[in-house]
Amino acid sequence: MNMVGRAISTFGKRTLIIRCDAAQLPGLYTDVLDRTMKPVGKIVDIFGNVKAPLATVICRDRCTIRPDEKLFSKGQAGAGRERRVYRKRA
Repeated sequence: MNMVGRAISTFGKRTLIIRCDAAQLPGLYTDVLDRTMKPVGKIVDIFGNVKAPLATVICRDRCTIRPDEKLFSKGQAGAGRERRVYRKRA
């Protein structure tokens, strides 16, 4: 388990903003878990300062995470989904 970051605030019913550790930046579409290892949602955007990045998490259900609660992810930091690049032939 890797620590993704700490919750900052919620927007609406299903959007969560978290502060990430710049050294262990998670990849996009990484699953986010709470301290009891229950799935919370997926990271859909990373933004903000390079030294203190923020991430947007879309929660599966109504977001019940409290501010300053630690969140975790499975797998390697920065893994994310890889996308195949297609190039035109000359």
